[in-house]
Amino acid sequence: MSKPLKTAVLVSGGGTNLQALIDEELAMKSRGEECPYNIALVVSSSAKAFALERAKKADIPAFIASPSLLLGEKAKDATRDEKRFAVSAKVLELCKSYEIEAIVLAGFLTVLGGEILDIYSGKIINLHPALLPKYGGVGMFGHHVHEAVLAAGEKESGITIHLVDAGCDTGTIILQKKVPVMPGDTPETLYARIAPHEHQAMVEGLKLLAARLADK
Repeated sequence: MSKPLKTAVLVSGGGTNLQALIDEELAMKSRGEECPYNIALVVSSSAKAFALERAKKADIPAFIASPSLLLGEKAKDATRDEKRFAVSAKVLELCKSYEIEAIVLAGFLTVLGGEILDIYSGKIINLHPALLPKYGGVGMFGHHVHEAVLAAGEKESGITIHLVDAGCDTGTIILQKKVPVMPGDTPETLYARIAPHEHQAMVEGLKLLAARLADK
């Protein structure tokens, strides 16, 4: 088997999908199996993200790449693009330092842009909590997605793992998992039905990416 894919996980919140990736890597090692990936770096767009604690507990190098940290006083007046390009540049710098081969966006709320998309073209995956191409794009994250799904009267929703390109939620779809939308669902109950599948999809998605890159 080829060497495990050195992977960076980008986070913004609780880090449950990061934990799922860590747990699968540990579980495979405990069974004497070779995990096709290795989580070698965690980068958070927020200093308050609990995901940073998860990384610390797992002895994974973790860094904060928030607009306020990177831009200082200028962050208050910076445009959305100025913020996201500053974050993207910092993520790229860290990935180069740790010789990262692939990137996972696990609830990362900054849309990457600039050079990182060229250097890691075909090597970045994102988890989106809906069935793309529906309900993607700027502003479609978290409860906003589930509210839109319910408002449209959809019969099903789910998760999409896709490659990241220069658009927002527009890259090639790697896998999808579907759940039914039930009568009387709220954004919270719909998310509760989707969430357990997110973790499985995240692990499967990274393994599929590792396999794709190993074949090249």
